[in-house]
Amino acid sequence: MNKRIIITAAFFGALAVILGAFGAHALKKIVSAQSLDVWHTAVQYHFYHTFALLFLSTFARYKNALINFASYCFTGGILLFSGSLYILSLKDYMGWAGASFLGPVTPVGGLLFIMGWLSLLLAALRDK
Repeated sequence: MNKRIIITAAFFGALAVILGAFGAHALKKIVSAQSLDVWHTAVQYHFYHTFALLFLSTFARYKNALINFASYCFTGGILLFSGSLYILSLKDYMGWAGASFLGPVTPVGGLLFIMGWLSLLLAALRDK
């Protein structure tokens, strides 16, 4: 198992639970339904890619550069995709009008997710 990937996944897993609970209990009273939906999307993708990181950790014995690349893509994707959505869903409540610049960051995070999945595909195809 790859310790770095497991530690990253454990951190992101705990954070996803905290942020999911925060959205379900605290945010629904203070933000719009649309913002809450954006928050929910962020938590979903955060969890999906935390599980993907855990899956990648099982490939550690292969010392595969594509697996490492995929782990960095999933980590970056969580930070950029979910992170930007978390901030965007709070921008009106917090008065962060300037946070709108993060809108274009979200698709970059999505692209990193796609690159991570394609790297996993290539790693599987190359595996003997």
